[in-house]
Amino acid sequence: MAYLRLALKPGIDKQNTEYGAEGGWIDGDYIRFRYGLPEKMGGWTSFNGNLTALVGQISDIKTWNALDGSPYLAVGTTRKLYVYNGGQYFDITPIRATTGAGDVTFAATTGSNILTVTDTNHGAIVGDFVKFSGAVSLGGVITAAILNSEYEILNVVNANSYTIQAPVNANSSDSGNGGGAVVGQYQINVGTDVSVFDFGWGAGTWGLSTWGTPRPSGISTLSTRIWQLDTFGEDLIAQICNGAIYNWDLSAGTGVRAVAIAGAPTKNMYALVSTPDRHLVCFGTESTIGTPSTQDPMFVRFSNQEDINTFVESATNTAGGQRLTDGSAIVSAIRSRGQILIFTDTSIHGMQYVGPPYTFGFQQLGANCGCVGPHAAVDVNGLAFWMGTEALYVFDGTVKKMPCTVQDYVFKDINLIQGAKVTAGVNSQFNEVTWWYCSFTSDFVDRFVTYNYLENVWSVGSLARTAWSDIGTFEKPIASEFSDTSTAATISTIYGLTAGRSFLYNQEDGFNANGSPILAYIQSGYFDIGDGDSMVFMKRFVPDFKQQVGNLEVQLLLRPYPQASASPSSLDPYLVTPTTQKVDTRARGRQISLRIESDEIDTNWRYGTLRVDIQPDGLR
Repeated sequence: MAYLRLALKPGIDKQNTEYGAEGGWIDGDYIRFRYGLPEKMGGWTSFNGNLTALVGQISDIKTWNALDGSPYLAVGTTRKLYVYNGGQYFDITPIRATTGAGDVTFAATTGSNILTVTDTNHGAIVGDFVKFSGAVSLGGVITAAILNSEYEILNVVNANSYTIQAPVNANSSDSGNGGGAVVGQYQINVGTDVSVFDFGWGAGTWGLSTWGTPRPSGISTLSTRIWQLDTFGEDLIAQICNGAIYNWDLSAGTGVRAVAIAGAPTKNMYALVSTPDRHLVCFGTESTIGTPSTQDPMFVRFSNQEDINTFVESATNTAGGQRLTDGSAIVSAIRSRGQILIFTDTSIHGMQYVGPPYTFGFQQLGANCGCVGPHAAVDVNGLAFWMGTEALYVFDGTVKKMPCTVQDYVFKDINLIQGAKVTAGVNSQFNEVTWWYCSFTSDFVDRFVTYNYLENVWSVGSLARTAWSDIGTFEKPIASEFSDTSTAATISTIYGLTAGRSFLYNQEDGFNANGSPILAYIQSGYFDIGDGDSMVFMKRFVPDFKQQVGNLEVQLLLRPYPQASASPSSLDPYLVTPTTQKVDTRARGRQISLRIESDEIDTNWRYGTLRVDIQPDGLR
């Protein structure tokens, strides 16, 4: 019998059955589609040449160039804010409070490394960071150098004291209190790595509703910290979603920390800078500036043009505000062609600069198309793509639900409690938009779904990235990975530091996972001869791979009926080298599925069109 060409249509199809997806692909990992063909994804290497550990879970990455052309990178984590320049990271986490000299004292217990710190009305929570200066030795092994360091707060005893962990156990000579000149510098309260959502009795904050009364709806009792990073000129705008806005002045130097923007609202769901008119726009913000209790999740407020410190509107400036109506909270916003697109939990609105006296005009563009998280929407050349709670959407002038061949796979196995962690990234080199998300049983990002917007195909996989930045300032896309168990050394010494580290990578760099092999595979739907009314015997196949480097394994998965368990052929797996011309097989079944896999260092490949020698056969 003549050879049969297995020209399979591009994209992963998980909406169909494995048998119904004949002629296509049903599963894969670390695979993308280009020119209609599947290929192994690019690898990654450490961003700055060595794997630097940053404290906390990164939620946003911002890259930009200073006026002199120098490249900068900023990342916001659940516990810190960092900036990178010239091969170094700098901790620019804002300072919440600085004590007066002598307001802080220490107390040690012999044989223990736990120190009790006394500071009246310290305002700290567990996990906060504090740095001391001006302290003298406690008299023994707890020296001045140990005390004058940065600490993570271990436990809050009460409003006036807390504990920290020293690197050594105190001895009987450590009876001092650190002297009368100790100054404590407290960084802003840390966020949490995991969102907590609960229902019914006991849910919510202390004092909410009345004793013994079940809550009528779910209450988000704790939300993970998400940063939104932007630039105003060469300066960084760093906003905590549902929190305050900070500015980092680049001209002041890398050693200077970010500070709260004077005159800006103190509690906002989201913020960004409009272009080209350059207003700082706050979404889901305060109706009375500086009063957090007046926060309206649907209110939009914008600053005076070219002035991020003036939000009070007057006859002589362009500051102002507008309340939106469709939805209960603004979730996200992105700059798009000629306007800002505002996403609520149920709708999308357009915000266009119209000039004085109204400054901005607003119109609703769509309903029943809410966004799942602050970083779940992106713009690609005027097209907006975003993830909702049940579907993926595109706006090209009208809102459309995207036909998706992996929709059930994604939305039946997504943890919406961690929806704020969904992050969308554009990989312009490969015409891709990717959403990273938490699967149903995971509190941390562990899945992705990718859409190739030029070829209109979908792929899925397990690459875990919490934030993404496309090429531009730097030559490679940059992405972050989080390990909640890592205790790797960080850029500076912090005593008592608990687990949880993020790492940055150059993506699309080589073919390996920072020096380790990548297990990449793809599997086809089941195919047969005719309508599957006879058994199939495959004698051999002729491999067709482009740019193959290293060895591949090919499996032929066989079964007699669609509901039967698949089993490999007797000679599986088949090794395919770059010089393999043909492979003899003993594959017999009513349906056959093709699986291609690689797991060696430096392996690279693109599948072409496999040719197989197939003929009808009997059961024996």
